Amino acid sequence: MRYFLVAGEPSGDRLGAALMAGLKQLDPEAAFFGVGGPLMTAEGLTSLFPMQELSVMGIAEVLPKYRQLRRRVIETAHAAVASDAAALITIDSPDFCLRVAKRVRAAAPKIRTIHYVAPSVWAWRPGRAVRMARHIDQVLALLPFEPPYMEAAGMRCDFVGHPVVAEKQADAAAIADFRARHGLGDAPFVLVLPGSRRSEIARLAAPFGAALTLALRARPEYRVVVPTLAHLADDLAGLTADWPGRPIILAQGADKVAAFGGAQAALAASGTVSLELAAAHTPMVIAYDLNWLSWKIMRRMARIDTVTLVNLVTGSRAIPEFLGPDCTPAAIATALGQLFDDPAARMAQQAAMADTMQALGQGDAPPGLRAARAVLAGLGQAFA
Repeated sequence: MRYFLVAGEPSGDRLGAALMAGLKQLDPEAAFFGVGGPLMTAEGLTSLFPMQELSVMGIAEVLPKYRQLRRRVIETAHAAVASDAAALITIDSPDFCLRVAKRVRAAAPKIRTIHYVAPSVWAWRPGRAVRMARHIDQVLALLPFEPPYMEAAGMRCDFVGHPVVAEKQADAAAIADFRARHGLGDAPFVLVLPGSRRSEIARLAAPFGAALTLALRARPEYRVVVPTLAHLADDLAGLTADWPGRPIILAQGADKVAAFGGAQAALAASGTVSLELAAAHTPMVIAYDLNWLSWKIMRRMARIDTVTLVNLVTGSRAIPEFLGPDCTPAAIATALGQLFDDPAARMAQQAAMADTMQALGQGDAPPGLRAARAVLAGLGQAFA
């Protein structure tokens, strides 16, 4: 069977790759087309254009690239129709992906349209589910509380689990090897993750660096480790040159897993990375800032008071977060200091993290395989 997949950012690339692996397991004749990143490419996809072109976030950030993005929407929709795929599977990046799905539905209504990652209508813009149902047949949800929102709008929705629960964690030997190779010795270290987009790291590097300067002033033994994507490594090397803790820039996946497992704490931009930290049981502080206009618009539309998924899934507020005007060095540094020095604060976070992993499907079949089963079931196909 032929599948056309569209992913617009690294988290979507990971989801798409796992789904493709699951589809190949259940459908040995599977053939893939579309837009994706290196992980999807490794599973057999030839991308129409570099996925990084779509990794833009924020209203003010998107406006200068509107014409280019619109051309890519049209190009992608035409390719999907021409591919003669049984299903169009769009993955996250709703502003781009759902525009593609709308065009495909209009041009080729027989192609089943599936969107992987339910839009967070429980957080903001609740009307999106109804509008989405006009051109989406099925939704694959990462969070257990999402299906009722999608089903109420008229779409099939399957909770398939979150991929973070299937990710392998580093053991003591891997962490020790990581420390030895990077000259860390027994020094405690803090992870810093300022985002996966150039616009994010450019905006967050200064407040994160200032927060670290305050937090580590009385803790000179601490090192700083900055996991990132390969294409952002040079940018981050320049932006972190004046940070304390002699930052180590990591652009290798294996090192990232060991770094997550061995860190004392983490300072991270809001997003999927908070669940990766939770899977590693790494205590964290979440901080984020946007362009002033984007922040004002988002704040007015928000229906929740936290953006961190550990907090949302557990109903707690265990993870401290500093967003928009609250994203200040002093506030962030105080929260980091508490995690460095207070075992009770660390344990409270780790208990919430364990509850989150269980709720997201830990112990069940891998989410990529569950997603593949849901796709084939929606297509009316039997599978082993």
